[in-house]
Amino acid sequence: MGSEPWFPVRLTGQHVILRRHAPANVEAFRRWYADPRVARLTRYQDGPMRPIEIERFFLARVVGPESLAMAIHLKDDGRLIGTCAFSQLDGDNGSALFHITIGEIDCWGQGHGTEATQLMLAHAFETLHLHRVALSVFEFNERAIRSYQRCGFLIEGRAREAIWRDGRRWDELTMSILGHEWAARRSVPDEPAVSQASASTSSSGSAARPATRDMD
Repeated sequence: MGSEPWFPVRLTGQHVILRRHAPANVEAFRRWYADPRVARLTRYQDGPMRPIEIERFFLARVVGPESLAMAIHLKDDGRLIGTCAFSQLDGDNGSALFHITIGEIDCWGQGHGTEATQLMLAHAFETLHLHRVALSVFEFNERAIRSYQRCGFLIEGRAREAIWRDGRRWDELTMSILGHEWAARRSVPDEPAVSQASASTSSSGSAARPATRDMD
């Protein structure tokens, strides 16, 4: 895998375009991850990220040389609405973890996260020739789970009662899709390349960074 295909300049869908992040995008990250509604879906911690955490995350995981993070823009007007990425690329075993957040609340439920996910999966399986893409998502993020399932992800496991949120404990689900499953879906006649179905906005992360479970 050379650097060019691993980190594409642009991935174009019907309604969204994925582009490399620009340094100025940090302003949007500051706003997104300071929003409790986004933090609820993307953080293991109960509460928004601190400004210093956002800065470190952006420099290391968004514009860092080892990351494949793509900015999600609306195709019609170029508006930046979210971010998606692969991490923990394992070339020997052909696997990666997927993360996505639609940070603009007014863009939730419009299918943009689903389309961005499909663009990233097409890149993973058809260009990078990966075998497996996985993610984790909080059990209460039902819209994200439905969106991931529309893209072909299957629930393969759960960490029971791993998250304390909204006054109770929730499971953290692990989902994945394999290359041959993606190929089978792509080979179905008349199946649209990108579904316009909706979801929420993200998947999960760690103490110092956003999660990955906040879709569409």
